[in-house]
Amino acid sequence: MSNRKLIRTTLADVKARREEGIQRERINGHGQRPGGMPQNRPAQHAGAIQVRKRQPPPTETHAEIYYYKKQIDAHTPMILVLQDGEEIEGTIEWYDRGALKINRRSAPNLLVLKRNIKYMYKVEERMGKPTRVEDSEPQATEF
Repeated sequence: MSNRKLIRTTLADVKARREEGIQRERINGHGQRPGGMPQNRPAQHAGAIQVRKRQPPPTETHAEIYYYKKQIDAHTPMILVLQDGEEIEGTIEWYDRGALKINRRSAPNLLVLKRNIKYMYKVEERMGKPTRVEDSEPQATEF
């Protein structure tokens, strides 16, 4: 057997070292050397480096909000197809999280709940009129 002594640090030693480091940072101006240069941090052990996990994509892209705002500002005539197949034609006056207010020319205005809307499209797309390039969305083509 050898005369080597196993040295183990105690929790009190770790706390004392940490307190010394904090006091040094306070004296030196929050982690800076007296000359104003930041202190070099000690190299971390390979096992101590934490790997950052990829953040999931955002749940809200705000595309719906952008689309409604664009149609409201342009007073675009829209057709809303409801879940039961009924079609409502008018312009969107305003929207919120759960509803759209539709202005109609020949009928009373409506407040339509979004959950009752199957899909919507522009009136000009139904009539087959050519659309402006900036208003049209990319179309899928077959080769």
